[in-house]
Amino acid sequence: MLATLIGMILSAIDGFGQAVTNQVPALISKDGHHALMVDGAPFFILGAQAHNSSGWPAMLPALWNAIEEVHANTLEVPVYWEQVEEEPGKFNFSLVDTLLVQARQHQVHLVLLWFATWKNGSNHYMPAWMKRDAVKYPNIVSKDGKPVDSPSPHAETTMKADMKAFAALMNYLKKADALHTVIMMQVENESGAWGCVRDYSPFAQKLFDEPVPAALLKPELLKALQVPIGTAGNWQKVFGDRADEYFQAWSVARFIGQVAAAGKAEYALPMYTNAALRNPFTNPPANYYESGGPTDNVIPIWKEAAPAIDLLAPDIYLSGTDTIMKVIDLYDRRDNALLVPELGWSGERAKYLYEVLARGGIGFSPFGIDDNEHGFSPVEMTDRLAPFAREYTVAAPMMRLLAKWGYEGKVKAAIEREDHADQTIDLGAWQAVVSFGDGERKASEKINNPPNGKIMIVQSGQDKFILIGTLCHVTFRPAGKNSGRAWQYLKVEEGRYDGEMFKPFRILNGDETDFGGPHFRLVPTVLETTLILR
Repeated sequence: MLATLIGMILSAIDGFGQAVTNQVPALISKDGHHALMVDGAPFFILGAQAHNSSGWPAMLPALWNAIEEVHANTLEVPVYWEQVEEEPGKFNFSLVDTLLVQARQHQVHLVLLWFATWKNGSNHYMPAWMKRDAVKYPNIVSKDGKPVDSPSPHAETTMKADMKAFAALMNYLKKADALHTVIMMQVENESGAWGCVRDYSPFAQKLFDEPVPAALLKPELLKALQVPIGTAGNWQKVFGDRADEYFQAWSVARFIGQVAAAGKAEYALPMYTNAALRNPFTNPPANYYESGGPTDNVIPIWKEAAPAIDLLAPDIYLSGTDTIMKVIDLYDRRDNALLVPELGWSGERAKYLYEVLARGGIGFSPFGIDDNEHGFSPVEMTDRLAPFAREYTVAAPMMRLLAKWGYEGKVKAAIEREDHADQTIDLGAWQAVVSFGDGERKASEKINNPPNGKIMIVQSGQDKFILIGTLCHVTFRPAGKNSGRAWQYLKVEEGRYDGEMFKPFRILNGDETDFGGPHFRLVPTVLETTLILR
């Protein structure tokens, strides 16, 4: 009897020390703001993604060690179609079971990545029995009639098989994951085709020559694609030199949208798909990137073709602050929650966490947290993880607050660019002037190389602010009708958040707030600051 009672109590508590609820994770939107709801409250994914071949039991110990070292709250990890359905119609979810059990033990949530019809533009994670039957499950054909290493989005046999397998996975998760350890699903991975803009097979060509579907001829969609309203006809007539790419995007999006819909019919977790990016400034031809995937120029097509996909997410491996900020601009939309599910693992890129939070994003995750190929020593691994670990260590205890503030539009940020120029943050009655560097007194005394200074500011009252930053100096000045007036700090407290409670360590004064304001060094610092006019 006692054992039964203990079992009932334990079953009512999840691996995160919270009572089990019936609230399935959900994505909500209001007035262009978005939140990922987990256990009934906004949640921000402080994530880390496994290497592509690390979702196997033998590889998991290294993953969990890295997750703990970086203080991530979510592991993004693949589920492989070739393992799930080694024989047609016979499903094996043993890897999913292992992931669920171990994630709960480590008090970490999961985002499962469905590696299925597409993985980086190819079909390499399809079951072997499908790969052996290229007639029934075809790849695309190039313009000159040659086979291309990329699945055809027009193969209904492939789509139905993928739908069936993904639906089986979601049905299993609904039963096996009452604790809601899995909070999101990625449907496919970097879909599209490399080196060939679309499928030129006879069947695909017949579709291409038919009239463009009415759904794509809506005035607002044509306007978004810079096509004259009222244009009609086949793909070439309507879309001109972009016709091949838009046809491929429509075809891939409809395929993946139907896979997602089949899964949602079983278990309606939030679902996204990710994009291998193109350069956002140059508008290159589609044969220079993964054609058909959810790149920035075809987001309107994807939104129309795949409504079951909740959001489109950029995988950021591009370089340069201006370029990356442009990508973030393009995917931060009223109709698209901002999620960065993959980010190149370099210390400089940690600063974009602040930008994603400031835009009310729902998650951020560098790729390849574990070392399964480079042979890093333990010291080298610690150094590699350190830039993200420092940020996650501070953000994790206050994650729920950051998610809530982001949803409410209360977070603002400044990140250092390559010119190291000062930046000004508008805070209503005040302005914050941020300079970047690692000097003892003024930031400009020592330039950051690389440019990885950053700060985010949460306005908790008209004259009260929460500051989190590194490698920068901030000072304030009155704005608006009080512009030019004298002012001073009433109080500057350094501390940390434990849930919703700020626990101060000390009051800063004199040396720490001279020269107009505090200086932030390499380790992220949390300050609660109150200003007064004189």
